[in-house]
Amino acid sequence: MSAGGADADATGEPPLVRATTVLFGHEEAERTLLDAYRGGRLPHAWLIGGPPGIGKATLAYRMARFVLTHPDPDVLAVQSAQSLALPDDHPVARRIAAQGHPELLVLERQINEKTGKLYQDIRVEDVRRTVPFFGSTAGEGGWRIAIVDCVDELNRSSANALLKVLEEPPRRALLLLVSHAQGRVLPTIRSRCRVLTLRPLSAADVARGAAAALGRGVDESDVQEAAALSDGSISFALTLLEGPALALRKRVVELLDRLPNVDPRALHALGDALGGTEPKTLATFLDTINAWLSARLSQGPQEAVRVARIAEAWDKINRAARDAGTYNLERKPLVFNVFGWLAEAARG
Repeated sequence: MSAGGADADATGEPPLVRATTVLFGHEEAERTLLDAYRGGRLPHAWLIGGPPGIGKATLAYRMARFVLTHPDPDVLAVQSAQSLALPDDHPVARRIAAQGHPELLVLERQINEKTGKLYQDIRVEDVRRTVPFFGSTAGEGGWRIAIVDCVDELNRSSANALLKVLEEPPRRALLLLVSHAQGRVLPTIRSRCRVLTLRPLSAADVARGAAAALGRGVDESDVQEAAALSDGSISFALTLLEGPALALRKRVVELLDRLPNVDPRALHALGDALGGTEPKTLATFLDTINAWLSARLSQGPQEAVRVARIAEAWDKINRAARDAGTYNLERKPLVFNVFGWLAEAARG
């Protein structure tokens, strides 16, 4: 992840990823994208994978800004560039931040107007927007770019709709697919992309990113502690810095370290600690669990059965957590279900 060039906004919230221009770490991955573009061998689709909150979407937006600013890879500005960075006040950066660039399409979960909450998946009707988008004539430089954030949230129908675009990409089209768990991406989608895997950030980069996102007045010792416990994720570090999240995270990690053994009394206590329907505690709990699952999905070659077991647990846990958040369900049953699924995934 990264933090924007400016401090947090007036609400105290870190800047949105589409407005984030500074990338911490991942210099090698950025160089891979830049070299492919200026070398005239840019694949039409990239799968940018890695654990949550480490900068995958930030990198995708940086690439989109750069290509839309420099549509000709042979110009001197591209050939001499040392990174994909653009100034915060660049017209392209400002238009993308305002969701006003006609050559960029972002596919992500939308808000259900009836409930006021996000849909659980990226719907097929959203993915079908790519047909007229890529089918129309590009105006500024000939490039059309789509960012899918994230591909893990596609359902079967929307994944198949995206696959059709990947199978017959139009000229000067670029698709940037973000994934928190590459092992869960359909093989047919993965095989049509160039895979670019990002690793967790160093604690130093996490601390720099979290401090930049929070702006002035942040306690440096708290930032360093959160960075050390963040599993290389700036977004997770930011979550940990909110209220009692650090203590809660430690509690969850202790239980994860005991798997596949489960202590019912400890789970009862954790359920009480999550407390009622507070969304931030649920987010901390879920981020910790997802980081644990993501780490196991990224452990190099593994038996297909084990990968499938972990992916199944991921799906069950995240759907149950979304339901708990959507319907304000009690947290204790969720905690017991989650650790039951994790124990099954950890065996064998």
